[in-house]
Amino acid sequence: MFQNISINASINACTRFLERVGRLVVTGIEEVGNGGVMVGESIYWLIFGARLKQPVRMNAIIQQMMEIGIFAVPIIAMLAGAISVTLAIQGIYSLRIFGAESHVTFGLAFAVVREFAPLITGILVAGRSGSALAARIGTMKINQEIDALKVMGINPVRYLVVPPLVAMLVMVPCLTMMSDVVGLFLAGVYINMELGISLAAYFDEITKILDIDDVLHGLGKSCIYAVLIAVIGVVNGAGVEGGAEGVGKATTRSVVQAISSIIIAAMIVVYVTAR
Repeated sequence: MFQNISINASINACTRFLERVGRLVVTGIEEVGNGGVMVGESIYWLIFGARLKQPVRMNAIIQQMMEIGIFAVPIIAMLAGAISVTLAIQGIYSLRIFGAESHVTFGLAFAVVREFAPLITGILVAGRSGSALAARIGTMKINQEIDALKVMGINPVRYLVVPPLVAMLVMVPCLTMMSDVVGLFLAGVYINMELGISLAAYFDEITKILDIDDVLHGLGKSCIYAVLIAVIGVVNGAGVEGGAEGVGKATTRSVVQAISSIIIAAMIVVYVTAR
């Protein structure tokens, strides 16, 4: 009898676990589908909005560009410089074992331009602007402002999704370029102090090492990160339930999902391009 009870309990626990996993998988697929639909609708309104007499508002795009890009310049510049200097310190320390510390520029240039500048920029924008986007749309949903837009004949995707998406696609690559410049410059200052290599010789070596493909590689990644941040923020904001507590949970979830997706996307791109 006790053996049968134990077996039934194990079966019930296993069933509940599988049910929970199934729900999570279905929810994840649904969110990915919603994100894809939003991107498609955003492209549609960008192309045909003016013909339908519902153009995308340029002032809304500029406002989002200011919030996403201009106001984020100080923190991104500071952290991009700190990461690049850290890479230079670690690179010199590692190469000194082989007596090749003067060649630290090679690894530093590729690491900053191809990987770390777009990665750090994407993570900071996700934490700063992606969370704000999710919170704003979540609050509007709770206050039934999205339903009010539909009643007034205003498409919510055109009004709420397209401006931040376009702003992300413009400003994240620009911030990445700024991270490249600031990071390489501050790393060069440290290398100059540590190894005595002049900044002129350092930048001359940088221009010989890097080509346009390396820069475009990093900018292409930043565009992917921009779309991920915007879509994840909007999807989480639109799925808010349960009042103010739901907004907080959606904001946290959007940051975690955006950063996780950025890191996974970076890994996939590296794997594909390095083969």
